[in-house]
Amino acid sequence: MKHQDIILIGAGPAGLTAGYYCSHFGFDTLIFEEKIPGGNAAEIPVLENYPGCSEGIAGKELVDKMAQQCRKAGADIRQLEKVIELNLKSEKKTVKTEKSTYSSDMIIIASGANYRILGVPGEDRLRSKGVSYCAVCDAVFFKEKKVIIIGEDRRAAEVAIFLSRLASDAKLICGGDRVCAEKILIEDLEKQKVEILDDTELKEIKGDIKVKSVILFNKKTGETKEIDTDGVFFQLEGVPNSLIAKESGIEVDKDGYITVDGKGRTNIDCVYAIGDITNYSTKLVVTAVSQAATVAIDILNRIERRP
Repeated sequence: MKHQDIILIGAGPAGLTAGYYCSHFGFDTLIFEEKIPGGNAAEIPVLENYPGCSEGIAGKELVDKMAQQCRKAGADIRQLEKVIELNLKSEKKTVKTEKSTYSSDMIIIASGANYRILGVPGEDRLRSKGVSYCAVCDAVFFKEKKVIIIGEDRRAAEVAIFLSRLASDAKLICGGDRVCAEKILIEDLEKQKVEILDDTELKEIKGDIKVKSVILFNKKTGETKEIDTDGVFFQLEGVPNSLIAKESGIEVDKDGYITVDGKGRTNIDCVYAIGDITNYSTKLVVTAVSQAATVAIDILNRIERRP
């Protein structure tokens, strides 16, 4: 069993940043990613709120640069290697993947969040037939077609703006009384003539071999109506990918997010968590990378102070 100074789980912006700093500080760093590096950030069409990117930057372009920098610093990124078990009871922590078992002094969990499934009639049956969870992946199929975006936060606004530049008509269905996004995004929605239907719930997706329409319910008026559409893009808050962490004894809150302190420490010594997997209230790429840097520096300080 090979021993590592630091093992990271997840290669999104948080994991890649922590991997870079830990490697930069001279630690033997191994990163496991069950898919490919980038996480959900790679699916953001355009990031307009990342420092230094005044013209915006595609999420994939940004995370590709992060991965390149991380590898250049010396981190070993093992993509397509899923972690299936953690043993954190002893001083030497063990991480079991689908391929092997590894040990480490320090563990950093950056496993992010999975897509949230709404579960309305037609959603599962019409998946990949007009129902999508990735705008960057599927936008090309909806050029000059009608699309609906389901969500009420920054990510939903970004996706609606992106799709509106390709589609003939884009509507943003918001379950709350307003879209919770920055002023610049709200202004862009207006410029792109994206119709926002607030206080509205999606009740059903209809179609045979492809999406044809949706049933919407207005919570204010009590009205139910059916509107034609070619595509439904879900952009809901994710579900934290914390099951393995919880099973290993790491404390999570009522919603499944890992509980951390201001330095990213969990309830288990030498085990950290960063990014969207944590109970940190702000879910931004910039806050994820900030958490990552904080954790790497805390690890450096702790190891330097050891006798």
